[in-house]
Amino acid sequence: MGPPILAESQPKFLYFLQTYERCFIQEWLSTGNRTCPRTQQVLSHITLTPNHLVRGMISDWCTKNGISLSPPSDTDLDLVTGNDRSTFTSLLDSISSQSSPISAKKQAIKDLRLLTKRNKSFRAVIGEKPGGISQFLSVLSVPALKDNPEVLEDTVTTILNLSIHDSNKKILGEHGEVVPILVTGLRTGTMETRRNSAAALFSLSALDSNKVIIGGLCAIKFLIDLLEDGTLEAQKDAAAAIFSLCMVRENRGRAIQCGVVDVALQHIIQEILVDESLAILALLCGDQEAVEEIKENGVRCLLKVIRENPCKRSKENAVVVLFAVCMYDRKMLREVVKDEKLNSTMEWLALNGTSRAQRKASGILDKIKRTMPKTPYSC
Repeated sequence: MGPPILAESQPKFLYFLQTYERCFIQEWLSTGNRTCPRTQQVLSHITLTPNHLVRGMISDWCTKNGISLSPPSDTDLDLVTGNDRSTFTSLLDSISSQSSPISAKKQAIKDLRLLTKRNKSFRAVIGEKPGGISQFLSVLSVPALKDNPEVLEDTVTTILNLSIHDSNKKILGEHGEVVPILVTGLRTGTMETRRNSAAALFSLSALDSNKVIIGGLCAIKFLIDLLEDGTLEAQKDAAAAIFSLCMVRENRGRAIQCGVVDVALQHIIQEILVDESLAILALLCGDQEAVEEIKENGVRCLLKVIRENPCKRSKENAVVVLFAVCMYDRKMLREVVKDEKLNSTMEWLALNGTSRAQRKASGILDKIKRTMPKTPYSC
């Protein structure tokens, strides 16, 4: 169960319509989690949506019981103080001024990174200064700093921090330099820079328009590289970004062409990020090219997931992919029949899976009966 929803709280729901307190959601996301805490399904974005129905129920109850309900604070419009604006302007001037020494520019971008991390209201200031993004990005055009890995990390992480503020996602995504810098961070940065670049792309991809922009700038290839060779936490951020970007159809072909199917299958076989990898494959398995790749090495590992993985959502995604493979190539049914004779995997899932998993498992069993009528697959 989630934490209790209190009268003074701000109930919000994540992408899969699970309602929780906003503070608990923020804590969950800030620790690097990119799945729904209840369903374990990979989140396609981390935009928080107010649950006005629950808020209304709370309001009605308070009115009936004579309790004063404080108005909800709009955390996306945190109060920006004059001091915030002054500090922000000063840092931008230090970064962009030709008269500022190199050391001052380096310190200013580091300070900007720290302030945008610690101070929610500070993130909102960028929306008030149309030229502010170009000013702080100009640090990477300084000859002495453009190849500095520390400066690149600070710049990328500042973009990540700013992108958390919902109102900034559009202006950042549409700025001509932001996504290319994140791609550079993915391609050439330290592991921390690569991870933060992936996280920033995931955050920006909450908007479909940004998904298209990001996909068109070669980000997917380098996200897949990170999914393959990054640290576990970096791989999680890469997987979340890939999944989110592939919610837009034109990015699915790009991901497949860049090798995401093989990387996801290898993770499943090695039991690394199994849930995230299955979610990606389930999203892509409507593509013939993806199915061709999956059928070569994927059937046995998908059956193993269904038998052994404790997560119902992962079992569902596995059978969704398996169904696509079996409908595409009836030869793959033979692998399922062999397993069915030994383990009755599909028969069990048809009775015990999620509603979607039950439908897919039943569909596979029906296909076996129609195409292999003399094949006994259960005792």
